[in-house]
Amino acid sequence: MIFKMLSYLFGFKGYTININIFFAIVFSGLIAIFVLFKPMEIQNKKFNDLALFELGKFTMYELNTEGLDTLTIGSKAFRYTNRYIIEDVNYTDNSKEYIANIESNTGVYKGTVLDLDGDVVYTREDGLTFESQHVTYNKKTSIAISKDKYFAYKQNNTLKGSYIKYNNKKNKIYSKNVVAVYKLKEENK
Repeated sequence: MIFKMLSYLFGFKGYTININIFFAIVFSGLIAIFVLFKPMEIQNKKFNDLALFELGKFTMYELNTEGLDTLTIGSKAFRYTNRYIIEDVNYTDNSKEYIANIESNTGVYKGTVLDLDGDVVYTREDGLTFESQHVTYNKKTSIAISKDKYFAYKQNNTLKGSYIKYNNKKNKIYSKNVVAVYKLKEENK
């Protein structure tokens, strides 16, 4: 029955098709499918860096024998095996002589290094403030580094540049391509 239908389809009216011709046609069709159609390439992705958990309204206190060392607050955080990724970071370092506060859109906290991105504002309790788009802060050395443009100010004095390295322990600023406006104090005589 199948042979009669195939012979009618291929124009062999009234003839029956030989079984060898039938298999040759089927085999040719399979070869054509194999050559003309490429199989789908399925990519196996390896997910070896998945977050262990996600936290909403993140708060982390770090304490030492004298009291509060650092405080990190965020609207959301992801905990990985070796780091935290935090959104809307508000970080306060109380471990040195002057308290330093850093705020940014996002941050990666790994070991003693806090890597901040997006609208970073560094403020020290004596009034020194600088703003940049990317800042790396090392908690152990109290050094904040920005390789991007920055704007710093304290009272009426301003400072602009393309690089800043601020040491909170020594209260020293190292900078490149500096433009400074400094107001001198008047002496009363």
